[in-house]
Amino acid sequence: MPMLRVNGTELYYEDTGGRGPAILFSHGLFWDSSLFAPQIAALKSRYRCVAYDHRGQGRSADSDLRAIDMDTLFADAVALIEALDLKPVHVCGLSMGGFVAMRLGARRSDLVRSLLLLDTSADPEPPENAPKYRLGNWIARFLGVGLVVDATMPMMFGKSALRDPARAAERDAWRRQLRSNRRSLWRAVNGVIERPSVYHELSRITAPTLVMVGEEDTVTVSAKAERIAAAITGAKLVRVPRAGHILTLEQPQAATRAISGFLDGLADCVGASCRCTGQHET
Repeated sequence: MPMLRVNGTELYYEDTGGRGPAILFSHGLFWDSSLFAPQIAALKSRYRCVAYDHRGQGRSADSDLRAIDMDTLFADAVALIEALDLKPVHVCGLSMGGFVAMRLGARRSDLVRSLLLLDTSADPEPPENAPKYRLGNWIARFLGVGLVVDATMPMMFGKSALRDPARAAERDAWRRQLRSNRRSLWRAVNGVIERPSVYHELSRITAPTLVMVGEEDTVTVSAKAERIAAAITGAKLVRVPRAGHILTLEQPQAATRAISGFLDGLADCVGASCRCTGQHET
């Protein structure tokens, strides 16, 4: 099992290798590197795809932090990029992974080739959400993660994926993934609940940026994606129909097309001749 010791922890990662430009995939809370499996399968012939599990999640080492804060995850990502010699790297982050990606783009532009920000937010957690999230976190920590799976599913997935009879097997797989989380996940949840805003840093991002959001996302709603795209010069905004918060699994082909098209299009961007400047919507 490939593990990398960086920043005082051990991170699990998967690296497809290859000579193409590198893409770093950073997953969301409750998930792991498998969150991007459809995209990696499609892109690995042209890009070096590296996906990793955040500390305290997936197969990475556990943490003794009460809250695994975003600055710690940012430092982990910096150390991983440097240790694997990925720079400059395309950074693709979904939800919590997007929190990390935005910090990389704003604070370490030397490491970043482009940003792909999926179903994420630059703002702190809305105060009205904290009580229910803390209750769910307490239940998962002391009584078991399985007890919060049914409540978590509607937050993760849109109504289209949850109601489609043909996707019953996929829903079962998603439930198994959620149920497989360690009880110690409460530390990562605290980090998400207590995260500070990074919105004021977005104006420092100069890397080409794609912002994507599922039209059925109720956790990081479309307005949050619009707010990010408006704050980053030249950012492109893509809305994905029939997708909720986990659009890489709900609409894998649409997500892959958007990611692939954006990355391939960057090859046409050279200095003043860049054809990707300006803000767009799809």
